[in-house]
Amino acid sequence: MNKDEYKKLVKSLTPKENKVKNTLLAFLSGGIVGVLGELEIYILMNFCGVSRTEAFIWLCISLIFIGCFLTSLGFFDNLVTKFKAGLIIPTTGFAHSISSSALDYKKDGLITGLGANFFKLAGSVILYGILSAFLLLMIRMVIECLV
Repeated sequence: MNKDEYKKLVKSLTPKENKVKNTLLAFLSGGIVGVLGELEIYILMNFCGVSRTEAFIWLCISLIFIGCFLTSLGFFDNLVTKFKAGLIIPTTGFAHSISSSALDYKKDGLITGLGANFFKLAGSVILYGILSAFLLLMIRMVIECLV
């Protein structure tokens, strides 16, 4: 069996994705996360007397905690498999990436395991986020100086 025959065999045996179904699931699950977040903000503002800014901070903390907690219990990957990108894109996905890489190396100890690998997966996201923000700021400053 040569390479081309092997590629054809793999392609024929690979399950096909239902992109419309996945898109709808991601839209609905992300929407549910958004609605629950707005509900938390509403409760904090109206029943706890918190400002909208502080309520948003508490929402972010809640999402990070839920993402890390579900990852540590081993449920987050199963939820993402079912509900697709709707759960990965919000803050919960970032929390999952940090906590999962830390949990993978916890057996190596606090320093060389957990501490050294905490930002293994999320580090590239942070790096390129900072670099792109810097470059966009430079472009904005050049445009404002010219106008």
